[in-house]
Amino acid sequence: MGKGRKKGGNHLRKLAGCFLLLWMLLLSACGGNKEGAVPEGWAAAPEAGLAGDAAWEEAPAEEGSQQQASAEELSAATEALADGAEGAFPGLAKDAAAELSAQRLYEGYGEGGTAHWGFDTEEYNALEESGFRMVSVNPLSTFSADVDTASYSNVRRMISDGYGVEEIPEGAVRIEEMLNYFSYEYAAPKKGEPFGVTVHIADCPWNENGKLMQLGLQTEALNLSEAPESNLVFLIDVSGSMDSEDKLGLLQRAFLLLTEQLTAKDRVSIITYAGDERVVLEGARGDEKEEIAAAVEGLFASGSTNGSAAILRAYELAGEYYIKGGNNRIILATDGDLNVGITDESSLKELVEEKRQEGIFLSVMGFGTGNIKDNKMETLADNGNGNYTYIDSYGEAKKVLVEELGANFVTVAKDVKFQVEFNPAAVTAYRLLGYENRSLAEEDFADDKKDAGEIGAGHSVTVLYELITADSDGEPPIRELPGLKYGSGEVVEEIVTKEDVMKEEWLTISVRYKEPEEDSSKLLSYPVSGSSYRKKMHEDMRFAAAVAEFGMVIRDSEYKGSSSFDSILKLLEECDLSGDEYKEEFYYLVKKLMRNS
Repeated sequence: MGKGRKKGGNHLRKLAGCFLLLWMLLLSACGGNKEGAVPEGWAAAPEAGLAGDAAWEEAPAEEGSQQQASAEELSAATEALADGAEGAFPGLAKDAAAELSAQRLYEGYGEGGTAHWGFDTEEYNALEESGFRMVSVNPLSTFSADVDTASYSNVRRMISDGYGVEEIPEGAVRIEEMLNYFSYEYAAPKKGEPFGVTVHIADCPWNENGKLMQLGLQTEALNLSEAPESNLVFLIDVSGSMDSEDKLGLLQRAFLLLTEQLTAKDRVSIITYAGDERVVLEGARGDEKEEIAAAVEGLFASGSTNGSAAILRAYELAGEYYIKGGNNRIILATDGDLNVGITDESSLKELVEEKRQEGIFLSVMGFGTGNIKDNKMETLADNGNGNYTYIDSYGEAKKVLVEELGANFVTVAKDVKFQVEFNPAAVTAYRLLGYENRSLAEEDFADDKKDAGEIGAGHSVTVLYELITADSDGEPPIRELPGLKYGSGEVVEEIVTKEDVMKEEWLTISVRYKEPEEDSSKLLSYPVSGSSYRKKMHEDMRFAAAVAEFGMVIRDSEYKGSSSFDSILKLLEECDLSGDEYKEEFYYLVKKLMRNS
């Protein structure tokens, strides 16, 4: 499920601010170390972010300090917390207190029987990295579009918390989501088409024998005053584990931001789930901002996570206020506990698939740390025709719910699929970076019953391929494959010059998509020739290459070639990042991970 975590004090960095009081209670209850209190520098350090790292680095992790406790002490402390935390934390039920303490225990024990606080219940799908494919054997590359961004913001959270490379779960690193987090200068759509298409080809920075191709699709941005009416149902987890500022507190601030974007034509409902589900707000107009804000601000977390029929009730409400031709969407907000009434993952998947056919989509927003179920949340959003985002800060909430509101909640093309056919006369082998869990069978491309990704207004999709061209060293194997545009590769001569390759059509990019209200797909095709190659790499491509290298370094990819922190920083330093706060932040994030590791 990912790399093992180092046993150290740096897991406490984000929890320190939120759970310092909890530590004091625990130590008092179990008779632990009472000397020294908080290590110097901790109180002044920020709870997250890229500044003030030195204070954290200097905080000691000595035996007997508040960063560590024996297994026996923690066991006794957990029991004491379950029995008596109500007095220290008013309103916190005993079962919630026990749940809260259990979630903070690290599953492993270090040397000398020492247990560590950490994040032991997060879940990520294992990803099998795509390797090179020979064009003469596999000339078609078929996959679904993906505009989720959760992977990048989640990894950013880990790095901000002090994780090193070895501590980041491999399954948390999805290169396509990292690429798609950022904006690029792609061509706008032509009249009558939903996408603008941009292609860059240059030498591959980490493979001296290869080329790198960047494919970018861009949709038209939407003026929110012209956006379709929205019927939104907030399905909010308010179980005890959500009781922290980076969870329910941040969620409330995020939803208040979204509320400010709504108008009288929109409808809002709120359902919460913990021990049971509760309708907090039903069908309020978007301009009834005080009523909506009061409902959001009045939320509090307590109890276990058992939503009974919460998700069914959410779909019921979405159906009652359904807007024909509008944006009908459930937004599930949780820290990972997806017990919303249907606990079986396959049944949940079937439900959201059924409801998407009725025009009700499901988006998922993840919050907090400790028990993120990344795998389940991504599955629900993908099958619910929605987006999966991870909100790690107020800034990210603003990005998702204000700056990119149209992109995230107004679908302009659904079931978007790509199929790239390579010409063996020009390209010997290729490798798609990322999109491992978006792969489709060749026959799925033309099958309109096969679900694929959705793209919103103003969204861009970025795809990178590593290519080995026919003028590189070595000869490709030849096999007859009838029915292909470019044939089987018989045109490849004994000696292929660079000039010959540049004259050829290298590949054709085909895109299938459906209009939001349609069930039949449309097909667009874009041929790409050697004329797209440039000796000097385009700046957009240079930045995208740095992001890809970053992902490969974290995952220790067998295809990373010469990728390293130094080469990533070199690429970034050759880009003009000024004016783009997210790209500037990425530069400092790379340096922080380099320092952490």
